[in-house]
Amino acid sequence: MDKAAIRRRAALGMAVLTASGLLVVAGPVTGDAEAAALCSGRKVRTLPFSTGFVQVYKNRGYVCAVTRPKKPGSWQKMSVTVRAWGSRAAFDAGLFRRHAGPESVHAGHRCVRVTGSVGSGSVNSGWILC
Repeated sequence: MDKAAIRRRAALGMAVLTASGLLVVAGPVTGDAEAAALCSGRKVRTLPFSTGFVQVYKNRGYVCAVTRPKKPGSWQKMSVTVRAWGSRAAFDAGLFRRHAGPESVHAGHRCVRVTGSVGSGSVNSGWILC
């Protein structure tokens, strides 16, 4: 084996070790950090209801929403819907453990309606962020 091949293998080994070390240091993501990882931008609203809440984020004309239950962990029926005025809604619904979504739409400067539900509880924002 020539010296170039040895150097390539050594560089590959160092890259693998560095990547695995970064994964160990980063650790698991939980709480608001997880929601922030799901939706980019700044949080503009939290819409609470009896069985959970919907977090609404805005970033460069896009609006993103995530529905979260008050008691995560068990499989629950959840949904989230985001709709900009004059366009189709983006939605996610089903059985989830931690969150429904994220769903995002390009709103620009238009009003947005956000709805979310967990089990029997739900929330409807009406037209917001106008």
